[in-house]
Amino acid sequence: MAGPVAEAAETGRASSPRRAALPLAVTPACSGQETPASIEGPLFKPNSPTRGDLITPATRGVRLDLSGVVYDTACTPLPETLIEFWQCDQNGDYDTSGFSLRGHQYTDSRGGYLLRTIIPRDYWGRWGQRAPHIHTQVQASGGPVLVTQLYFPDDTQAYGRDFTALNAADRLLNRACTIGLTGPKDGHYTGRFDFVITTTV
Repeated sequence: MAGPVAEAAETGRASSPRRAALPLAVTPACSGQETPASIEGPLFKPNSPTRGDLITPATRGVRLDLSGVVYDTACTPLPETLIEFWQCDQNGDYDTSGFSLRGHQYTDSRGGYLLRTIIPRDYWGRWGQRAPHIHTQVQASGGPVLVTQLYFPDDTQAYGRDFTALNAADRLLNRACTIGLTGPKDGHYTGRFDFVITTTV
């Protein structure tokens, strides 16, 4: 597409400063469509620590920095929203005796959150083989709890696993809950997922 400078060269006229200053169109950050719910599963544990960094010296696996914003259905960011995360490790095991790879946090003044964790592995459970996923609960103050699960794109590279086949075989997977991934860079992924929740019961 020809810009103002190219247009001026072709027409012999100076380009309009007002036209050159028009902002570029942007993709809306929020659709207003509520994030789909899913099952909680049997391995949720209450009273997790308040933390956004689940990485400890003992943690192994492919690193993931996951961030995003929590919105209401009118696309207003929601500060001080509670988000709980829990997941299995690189071997497909959940910590049921402690709080490894478990934690909760509150969104910041702009509705944002940041989770430092690892990409979990697939495992076999009561619902068959589960694709890698991260469990979440999201709740604005006084509102209902959204329970859902976040999944990974088919081209994710971790632990030598075939994410395309794992995703296709998981009957609980919802593609609307797929994390947007960038990477891997030096074995490290950056992810993005924005939640949209209802704030009234």
